[in-house]
Amino acid sequence: AVVAHVVASGAGFVEDLDETFKENRKDDIWLVDFYAPWCGHCKKLEPVWNEVGIEMRNMGSPVKVGKMDATSFSSIASEFGVRGYPTIKLLKGDMAYNYRGPRTKDDIVEFANRVAGPLIRPLPSQHMFEHVQKRHRVLFVYVGGESPLKEKYIEVASELIVYTYFFSASEDVVPEYVTLPELPAVMVFKDGTYFVYDEYEDGDLSSWINRERFQGYLHVDGFTLYELGDTVYILDYQYNFFFTSRLKSVIQEVARDYRDHFHRDFQFGHMDGNDYINSLLMDDLTVPTIVVLNTSNQQYFLPDRHIENTEDMVQFINNILDGTAEAQGGDGLLQRIKRIIYDAKSTIVSVFKSSPLLGCFLFGLPLGVISIMCYGICTADTDGEVFEHEGAKKESGDRELTDEGSEEEQEEEKNGKYTELSDGEFKQKDIMEKKKD
Repeated sequence: AVVAHVVASGAGFVEDLDETFKENRKDDIWLVDFYAPWCGHCKKLEPVWNEVGIEMRNMGSPVKVGKMDATSFSSIASEFGVRGYPTIKLLKGDMAYNYRGPRTKDDIVEFANRVAGPLIRPLPSQHMFEHVQKRHRVLFVYVGGESPLKEKYIEVASELIVYTYFFSASEDVVPEYVTLPELPAVMVFKDGTYFVYDEYEDGDLSSWINRERFQGYLHVDGFTLYELGDTVYILDYQYNFFFTSRLKSVIQEVARDYRDHFHRDFQFGHMDGNDYINSLLMDDLTVPTIVVLNTSNQQYFLPDRHIENTEDMVQFINNILDGTAEAQGGDGLLQRIKRIIYDAKSTIVSVFKSSPLLGCFLFGLPLGVISIMCYGICTADTDGEVFEHEGAKKESGDRELTDEGSEEEQEEEKNGKYTELSDGEFKQKDIMEKKKD
């Protein structure tokens, strides 16, 4: 009863949206869940979404929380680019920002507050600078006045605000331990240190920020994996605590000490369990282990021997870079066929596990119809064969009656007395028979 009361109270802070939402939405900032009533993931998100509504109201946030049945208002959902369920979007003016992070209350609330706020947040003092450093594990800061670099920085922030925070500060606000070769400059603070963007070394600013928005070593899940894009990264799986802790320390050391060598091509992290990676690679990997996955072409690499120390790990990575390591998987024709079969099998199994009755209906009904059709075709062929057989038998019987001849000839043939007659004998016998008649 208490749980039901909490859910009902949370639902009161989430508005059910209809066709009028399209006309009135630009007056406010909206965080909207586009869902389908039959979607299992949508049902799982519902209590979390009610908690988001409560949290945003308690914080006094200007963001309104709502939900829309995308199947009933499909035209509106299509205008906002909804392609799957559930889809979470923050609508701010003419902009629509997609949320692709973990579906937890804290992550969704942080996303809403980040995107709803200023695109570039000023840091007026060193105290404020220290405060945001403690609060955020990764943050980007622009230092300097107006410049083409700042314009580019604002452009990138408008695209990547859904993932991380962007700040600006004057040179006197920057901590004393920071050394800037020149101004203006863009920096990222993470992993207890900072890195300065270098156009000649790091290339495009957008690519650099998109790469540096991750910590040097992070916990990888399905959502993080999706956001890593084409980055090659390393995973170690936690199963045996001692062995896994040793592997983690080795990978963390490589990520820290060999950053200048590998950070442009590799992202380091770990993933708990092997269920997700097994489905991705269509293979069963024992845990703990190390795998290097290239999400751009679905190739992956496994070490040919145990990784005992950082030297082994560095050698393994260098073998991948110079092409001597054996690549598995890929996105070739055979792998795509294998993926189709694997996905179909996984879908069928998951449907039957979650809802056996629904699985029987979805897959049993088509199979039943096909079976009836096949039975009808086979039965029709058999009836035709029987009809042709009876017709042939009747025709053969008529032919036998026509060719049997007279009763005497049949008697003679039966007793074995029938012999061939010459033409003269046959005529004489015929004359005698006529006389008798």
